[in-house]
Amino acid sequence: MIVALLAACGNGGASPSASTESSTAASASSAPSASSAAAGCSPESLETKSPDTFTVGTDNPAFPPYFAEPEGDESVTEPWEFGDPTNGRGFESAVAYALAEQLGFSQEQVTWIPVPFNNSFAPGEKDFDVYLAQVSYTDERTQGADLSEGYFFGNQALVARAGSDLAGATTIAEVAEARLGAAGNTTSLAYIQERIQPTEEPRVYEDNTGALAALNADQVDGILVDVPTAFFIVNVEMDDGVVVGQLPSDPQEQEHFSMVLELDSPLTDCVDEALLTMGENGELDSLAAEWLSDFLDAPQITE
Repeated sequence: MIVALLAACGNGGASPSASTESSTAASASSAPSASSAAAGCSPESLETKSPDTFTVGTDNPAFPPYFAEPEGDESVTEPWEFGDPTNGRGFESAVAYALAEQLGFSQEQVTWIPVPFNNSFAPGEKDFDVYLAQVSYTDERTQGADLSEGYFFGNQALVARAGSDLAGATTIAEVAEARLGAAGNTTSLAYIQERIQPTEEPRVYEDNTGALAALNADQVDGILVDVPTAFFIVNVEMDDGVVVGQLPSDPQEQEHFSMVLELDSPLTDCVDEALLTMGENGELDSLAAEWLSDFLDAPQITE
């Protein structure tokens, strides 16, 4: 699968506001086919948060390549910053609308709400039906929420400043000698601690924005994020950044993004079934090729 080449760090951007204002899709509707929803998994039978509505949560700001910026005369729909989940463009926006269609919802029936990343899988009642914001599956996160079948599989990536000693690293042993940082409560940080085991304690930041600021300020030599985010950072947010490479994954368990649902949600089985169908029929691969093809070419860092 194309998506198996990529990575999941678990936190795509800066800390969002606490706003719960919702916004609906701005793009044209796409009427679902009569056979798109399996028996028991149709809008009429699904116990969604609001009747006949599929509520999707994500982090805010919503960063590319997961959520695309407005084009031409378009403006970002309130309350969203940077990217706009409601336009159906960008990998995770497209996946969410494809999932909704698979379950029998039209685009007009999809509503988006901003939810802070760490709140998404914290114990407690949720305001969303599903949430997606590069949330990597971990056993710990399943203690407070349901995590779906994977929709995106891959590795971690290392970002450094061009011309630095770390920029030429090709092995984990070389990386371990550097000052490393990552967003807290993410699989990027866990990878540093458990797989790289650097000689210095890794620096921990509130989010990827904080980690990037530390890199730009020379407080760390490199930061770990998922592969598409690494390329976005280097191409858009840094003047002298480089993707050093993607790091080897666990051969026993490929890291993957999962959607988050409320613990013991009545929707989980239907969401899992829909995602498995989208994987089997090639739709997830097709969406990854459409939205992430410019973010695949990272060299390999070896053990």
